[in-house]
Amino acid sequence: MSANDDQTLPFIQQELGLISQALTEQTPFLGICLGAQLLARTLGARVSPHPQGIREIGYYSITPAATADPYFHQPMRVYHWHKEGFELPAGATLLAQGETFANQAFRYGSTAFGLQFHPEITADMIDTWTTNAADQLVLPGAQTREQHLELHAHHSQAVQSWLEQFLTQWLGEDNSGRSPLAA
Repeated sequence: MSANDDQTLPFIQQELGLISQALTEQTPFLGICLGAQLLARTLGARVSPHPQGIREIGYYSITPAATADPYFHQPMRVYHWHKEGFELPAGATLLAQGETFANQAFRYGSTAFGLQFHPEITADMIDTWTTNAADQLVLPGAQTREQHLELHAHHSQAVQSWLEQFLTQWLGEDNSGRSPLAA
């Protein structure tokens, strides 16, 4: 599905409204993949496919933008499953970039973040996605199922560590030193 499917999928319009409300109320919001595209669209940016029809399905490199500190410090390989990317919304801060789809992560204000990639991915999820949507693995830019699993084994720990640091930095820690999400 697409962030542009609000005319054919009514829940997309509802999601856009909820994101707008979260932004107005400065409620913490983390958009992952479609969520990042919806956040970008809510902020007035264009969401569209790659001009050559290339997909990012598998593990691809991202690099920190000049304005990435304190959220990104080094290049990483992260998991993607998408056919569309987004323009950087006006007033947003670019945090990470990629080769195929330039905008990979951004911050809007202090409460909203959009990630074009899936830091939450697990080996079981990859197994399910690459089985149930095996037809997508032959599209331009997609990696093979074997590459998905091999690259996950190699890169998942670094991404997991990054995600834990990101969430702690973004949401802060309480007096016990534990992330609010760990409670």
